[in-house]
Amino acid sequence: MNPEKLITLKLKEAVEALYGEKLQDNFFQTQATRKEFEGDITIVVFPLLKISKKSPEATAQELGEYISSKSIEIKAFNVVKGFLNISLSDDYWLNKFKVISDSADWGQHPASGRTVMVEYSSPNTNKPLHLGHIRNNLLGWSVATLLEANGHKVVKVNLVNDRGIHICKSMLAWQKMANGETPQSSGMKGDHLVGKYYVIFNEMLKKEIELLAASGVDKEEAEKQTAILKEAQDMLVRWEKGDKETVDLWKTMNSWVYEGFDKTYDRLGVSFDKTYYESQTYLLGKSLVQEGLKKGVFTEKENGSVWCDLTEDGLDEKLLLRSDGTSVYMTQDLGTAHQRFAEYPFNELIYVVGNEQNYHFQVLKLILKKLGFDWSDTIYHLSYGMVELPEGKMKSREGTVVDADDLIEDMVNTARETSLELGKLENMSSDEQNKLFEMLGLGALKYFILKVDPKKTMLFDPKESIDFNGNTGPFIQYTHARIKSILRKAGEQGIIPLFQSAELNSKERDIIKLMNNFPEKIAEAGEAHSPAVVANYAYELAKEFNHYYHEVSILREENSEIRNQRLVLIQSIAKILSKAMGILGITLPERM
Repeated sequence: MNPEKLITLKLKEAVEALYGEKLQDNFFQTQATRKEFEGDITIVVFPLLKISKKSPEATAQELGEYISSKSIEIKAFNVVKGFLNISLSDDYWLNKFKVISDSADWGQHPASGRTVMVEYSSPNTNKPLHLGHIRNNLLGWSVATLLEANGHKVVKVNLVNDRGIHICKSMLAWQKMANGETPQSSGMKGDHLVGKYYVIFNEMLKKEIELLAASGVDKEEAEKQTAILKEAQDMLVRWEKGDKETVDLWKTMNSWVYEGFDKTYDRLGVSFDKTYYESQTYLLGKSLVQEGLKKGVFTEKENGSVWCDLTEDGLDEKLLLRSDGTSVYMTQDLGTAHQRFAEYPFNELIYVVGNEQNYHFQVLKLILKKLGFDWSDTIYHLSYGMVELPEGKMKSREGTVVDADDLIEDMVNTARETSLELGKLENMSSDEQNKLFEMLGLGALKYFILKVDPKKTMLFDPKESIDFNGNTGPFIQYTHARIKSILRKAGEQGIIPLFQSAELNSKERDIIKLMNNFPEKIAEAGEAHSPAVVANYAYELAKEFNHYYHEVSILREENSEIRNQRLVLIQSIAKILSKAMGILGITLPERM
């Protein structure tokens, strides 16, 4: 039983015995005692004054005396104004410590019976993954792993936006400018090659707009009149009609992109249980739109376009089919959502998509509801903030993005440089060092991104992320390696970690309390869909270990029972750090 639950039960008994009132558990306000006060759990007594008919101090004193006299788990209490601080006994914390140390997977929650689908990544096949995609992928994968730790069955899915006008732009530019260039002939990753032609298209478009604008055409109107944009739109119509030449080129260029994506996903440690493709779901979306037309949910305008009028819901009209019959993002999202629920009757469907799409998902839920799908209520948009750089926002069409592959490589190189400067790698082979640099570089990248609340816009600073001190991945990785080093030395000396019920010092009680909170932190993080809760918990635990390590002797402790028990303590810390960082997709090294 956790401390808050234990104290709540004791309080219920006390209030009934002292004041003759039976109260519900949620009536009592308990919280962890602040560090500047003595105690483990603090009770706010103000809500009880109407029942006790006494002052806050007198009520707290009376309750403290009663529960401490009736409970062997309570060692002492003190009163600070209207707050009752309870100190639990060493036996209570030793028992907690024993449970934690004996657990094979402390923090893991039992099976919940719930199925949750998490969609993340959702790349376009006209460009490589960039820094923004990295936040999306890491957040999606970590949220999925976090929900698994909460006992849910999780289905990780990707939706590849493999069709549409943006794809045709890369295809058209390749036709015009590539001279048959391929990933093999150029030596470029396929996704990078296709992205190169997306940028080229926009450069060509910009030149046409400038020429039209110079002749007196309004800039906005000039874009609509450009020949190259009309060609791209015609290509999209040909694709939807199944024109063989267009479809063959589309298949070829997409295959280049998928091969490139897979290499990036593999290095990031990201995977999916199923991948959906917009090209395979947009027709289902179109059929749903036709059903909606028959039911009167949607309306068709004179030019043949189809809309959903949401003005009565406080929104506006939403386009679902263009006048030329081609679909929009909303069309395929309707089809994809419908197909997913048919395949996996989920309790929750989480879309990990940036906050610039808040309106889109508000509309998606509403339209599905209007079509009669009550499961639309299970949709949750995990709306995350953008990643910005010190020099500002990224723009794909201008080629000013931070490429994911380049960033990963830079992080690994920075980890290499930093580690070599610090030394201590002389006993590691070249292969071991390279694996460590990869572990540290990706650990720094993942932790820096995931420690920030998903809702917040974040500024990415590669140099800050790789620091071996402070709230960083490498700091926690180094802490784990230090613990493993102590345990190895103990083994070499024939010393075995063993729980002994030895007396605890105040630092050890603090660490046990922190370790005891881990399952609740996993639950809190799962409820909030925020790996940041787990990331910052791991940092606090690593920090507590380092304070402890500098304040007490472990292997040099003369009392063998205390020494052996301290080894169990740090062994438990290492296991929890490994579990917490594993939820973030971060591997912890055995040695550094």
